Amino acid sequence: MKLTTKPRGTNDIGPGEIELWLELEEKIRWVCHAYGYTELRTPIFEHTELFQRGIGETTDIVEKEMYTFIDRGDRSLTLRPEGTAPVVRSYLENKMGAGALPVKLFYYGPMFRYERPQAGRYRQFTQFGLEVLGSADPLLDVEAIVLPMELYKACGLSGFEVEINSIGCPTCRKEYRDKLVAYAEPYNDELCGSCQSRLHRNPLRLLDCKVEKCKEIMENAPSILDYLCGDCKEHFNMVITYLDALDIKYKLNSRLVRGFDYYTRTVFEMTYAGLGSQNAIGGGGRYDGLIEECGGPPTPAVGYAVGVERLLLALKSQNSSDFTSKGPKAYLVHFGGETKLKAAEIAYFLRGQGLWIELDYLDRSVRAQMKAANRLKSENVLVFGEDELSRNAVVVRNMGSGEEKQVNLGDLKQLLITLGADTE
Repeated sequence: MKLTTKPRGTNDIGPGEIELWLELEEKIRWVCHAYGYTELRTPIFEHTELFQRGIGETTDIVEKEMYTFIDRGDRSLTLRPEGTAPVVRSYLENKMGAGALPVKLFYYGPMFRYERPQAGRYRQFTQFGLEVLGSADPLLDVEAIVLPMELYKACGLSGFEVEINSIGCPTCRKEYRDKLVAYAEPYNDELCGSCQSRLHRNPLRLLDCKVEKCKEIMENAPSILDYLCGDCKEHFNMVITYLDALDIKYKLNSRLVRGFDYYTRTVFEMTYAGLGSQNAIGGGGRYDGLIEECGGPPTPAVGYAVGVERLLLALKSQNSSDFTSKGPKAYLVHFGGETKLKAAEIAYFLRGQGLWIELDYLDRSVRAQMKAANRLKSENVLVFGEDELSRNAVVVRNMGSGEEKQVNLGDLKQLLITLGADTE
């Protein structure tokens, strides 16, 4: 094993990339604040049973993808593969339901799944999610759709689509389950191994299978929308009414079920064609039975989550101007000696104003320093030459326009203005 090679399915986020992550995280916090969501941070590992009961024993995640280990106390623990079940556990353990309802939370952090690595999908990945607990209002289903749409727009992403469905409640799903099994049984020999094993245990999972032959078979399966009970139908109609009132474009997809067993009623998914066949950039739905399943009282809830790597991949594929790697505000070019001393002095001042400033630490030639500024995508170059030093001035060159301006160093406010910095 090479100690210089990272584990398969993991990723380093270094210079030139981390700035994009930080900018996205800032936008996430801004949008969540606008909608009244508070951040919750949970442990990266939980008791394994939480995910077995919460996500579902027959899901791919529980059957194939969890990182589970036995600790020295002989306890089975699992690195969290998703964020909703830990939020529910925290909600119950910390008695959040005893306060003002609904409880609106968001989370942002690493998750772990043992799956085949591919573009934007890793075994350790970062997930952003939001959860609203304590209300069955269909307007909150819509909010769980609209908030991420606002985030995507704030990031400069366009061309994404919203797909929506209702998978009903346990009451109306029983009849649909029987109809679905009756439809799929004649095709049993043609189904993949996973679908064959789930046909009678969890037939809704057949609608979520990604194997082409299974997708073809299920294309003509009965629609769950035809089997919704009165309450579920009324709830879904209100979701549609609110979406229409807000002029939110969406597509009804009666095959959409999502990959977790805890979902009830509304489910939705955002897709972006620029990512090819694996085009999902987030999704979620209502999970009115999960809190009770985890030992709490019957409590309605709804949520959404997205893999941050997937979202950044979509932004990069569109070349969003909001998410291109940015460089320093200025690179300070000096000639050594007294000019280096003056450059260090000005760098100290500008950094104190919160600006990203770079200067040469390798005693390179002026030409090499200019090349370094270009590589770093510096917005400006400040040239500290002997002539400029004698006049207590500096030449500011805008690297985009090529425009040059000499600024007196006795007027540091003017220097900030020239660099386009906030002087308030």
